[in-house]
Amino acid sequence: MADFGEILRSIGEFGLFQKITLFALSFPNIILPFHFASVLFIQPDPDRRCNTDWILNAAPNLTIEEQLNLTVPREDDGTFSRCRMFVPVDWDIGAIREYGLNETTRCQSGWVYGNMLYEATIVTDFDLVCGRASLVEVIQAMFMAGVLVGSLVFGHFAESFGRKRATQISAVLLSVFTMTTALCPNVYLYLVSLFLVGFGGGGYQVNSIILSTEWIGMSKRSWGACVSQLFSAIGHCVLAGMIYGIRNWRLAQLITAVPLAVLMIYIWFIPESARWLLSRGRKEEAKQLIVKAAAINKHPVSESLLDKIEVNNTVNNGGIKIIFRSSLLTRYFFIIILSWFSVNLSIYRLYLDMENYGLSIFLIQLLFGVFFNTLCFTLHVAAGDFW
Repeated sequence: MADFGEILRSIGEFGLFQKITLFALSFPNIILPFHFASVLFIQPDPDRRCNTDWILNAAPNLTIEEQLNLTVPREDDGTFSRCRMFVPVDWDIGAIREYGLNETTRCQSGWVYGNMLYEATIVTDFDLVCGRASLVEVIQAMFMAGVLVGSLVFGHFAESFGRKRATQISAVLLSVFTMTTALCPNVYLYLVSLFLVGFGGGGYQVNSIILSTEWIGMSKRSWGACVSQLFSAIGHCVLAGMIYGIRNWRLAQLITAVPLAVLMIYIWFIPESARWLLSRGRKEEAKQLIVKAAAINKHPVSESLLDKIEVNNTVNNGGIKIIFRSSLLTRYFFIIILSWFSVNLSIYRLYLDMENYGLSIFLIQLLFGVFFNTLCFTLHVAAGDFW
């Protein structure tokens, strides 16, 4: 009696087939950190004032200082209000100067922003200030909520319908809604789109790790999770340069969508997990994939070994029995979900306080990537001991 590991030892535990599959599934993880770019482009509570260009109809040659003095009230500390303005009137400029304006209202024509670190942010594009500032916190929570829900939903989906199908569907969701997020005309569509990005991203990262590791032998299996996280670490480092050079959140999202378009092409050629196929009694499909993997690894598998494969849960005295240790796989699955979500949640929480560190946001982002690389090495060593 032997488990699936004997099949993998025969065809190669970490040969060319496994390396190609692992690389193809891990490559999009470089892009996944870019979805944090929308959070980095928030810059809450920017310098601003109400747009009061209505007065230019009466006096088009007013200076900015004169315009503010006539149309924007002052706070108790003497600064111009950032959320209030005087109610527009249909007077000539002489009457406005002589009598002044007293009645105030909230900003009616949007805001004018200044001293910006970026060219365009979510806050400035959607005017998430003053009475709408609370939506910033909703945005910050929406992405991680999508990641958590996607991880759990697609985890169960993969058990019933296959690792490949779960990975494909989540990849399509991730790719499509990355594009729509950049094109959203208002904050409410953006919230829905961002949740679906997290939903697809969470499902993809978890299932891509499971799909790749189920093809890797026990002695090399820790490489599956390690390489995936290593690509994420590289992505965090690249992200620092991207936000430094672009400074526009919509353009950053569109650039992120380009590599994901490539993913949508080759994801359909990724092989299903032979382990999962055998667990579902689809022996012939599993044998075909095993033969293909053996050919790519240049380790031909004998027909006698394939013929002895058993897919049921009863002991077969004369052949090789594929044992699916559900408890181990379940434990492995939840370790991946909890570890990945916990690490990302911790780093995401650091993102929200970046401006309070007193350091360059771009430097801090680069340090996150370096930290991730160190973490990957640590996890690889720990995972090697676990297996």
